[in-house]
Amino acid sequence: MELPERPPPVPGLLSIVVPLCNEFESLATLKDEILASVGKLPEWRLELIFIDDGSRDGSWSRIRNLAASDPHIHGIRFRRNFGKSAALEAGFRAASGEIVVTMDGDLQDDPNELPKFLDAIRAGSDLVSGYKQNRKDPWHKVYPSRLFNGVVSVVTGVKLHDHNCGFKAYRAGVIRGLRLYGELHRFVPVLAAAKGYRIGEIVVNHRARKFGQSKFGWRRFLNGLLDLLQVKFVTSFGYRPMHFFGSVAFVVWLLAAGGLFLFVLGMILYWSNTMNGLYPTMLLLVTLTAVVIGSQSLLIGYLAELVTAQRHDDPYDISERTPAGSADADE
Repeated sequence: MELPERPPPVPGLLSIVVPLCNEFESLATLKDEILASVGKLPEWRLELIFIDDGSRDGSWSRIRNLAASDPHIHGIRFRRNFGKSAALEAGFRAASGEIVVTMDGDLQDDPNELPKFLDAIRAGSDLVSGYKQNRKDPWHKVYPSRLFNGVVSVVTGVKLHDHNCGFKAYRAGVIRGLRLYGELHRFVPVLAAAKGYRIGEIVVNHRARKFGQSKFGWRRFLNGLLDLLQVKFVTSFGYRPMHFFGSVAFVVWLLAAGGLFLFVLGMILYWSNTMNGLYPTMLLLVTLTAVVIGSQSLLIGYLAELVTAQRHDDPYDISERTPAGSADADE
């Protein structure tokens, strides 16, 4: 099934996308706070999009009531829980704003910080990520998060204090070049930086949770590390997989060549009765195994290249164009 194209951005429109699951008690307060904050920004019109990711607590009924009372509010409901990445993807495809802001639906993100995000975008950033410097979360959530963010910054080279902060602002062009699935929402700044977008960060106010329960779990930490390996591979070799698999094959074949040399040397020593036959026999098995692994890696690289050649997305993002001129202008 083909995904719908994202609508062209509307100048002067601020889209706020709120993915949520079981946040019934927070929605009315969050709506009022967002309207109050945007009301102080007369140059911006508001589009507020709630994405109900399979709630079972009446959140959708609340969203429908809010949308019925205010034409600026829209809602999208999933049939079941598909995860935050899917919710953000749906919200991005529905958003029409020149600037798109994402925030969580649990009231921990403070809508009064919206002007700071817009100022940072105006100052030149394409994506601005929030930094919850003073987090109002339990320690067993804070410290694993700090460790994870440190690892992501080192591995990817995108230096942020809080990659996974849900409070972010984007120019419309950034989200048009993204496709989120699985749990890639943690790595949106990394994916955007790989396309050449300018990444910024601002300190934001973080509030204690009033209602509901945190969705954090230790399994998410493990999944995040696995996703980090995926993102690192995709951003580095997504359009040139043979460079990775071919390099692996080359290194393994070098080891196989060294093993073959040692095997021949071992056989010479064996026939001269200076060592037993176990050592050269094991070397032969290791050498043959390395040859097979290297060959398989090379074949995987060829298959990956065939898949890459069939992709229809562009490996680049265009920042600007010069105006189209006439070829006869200088004649």
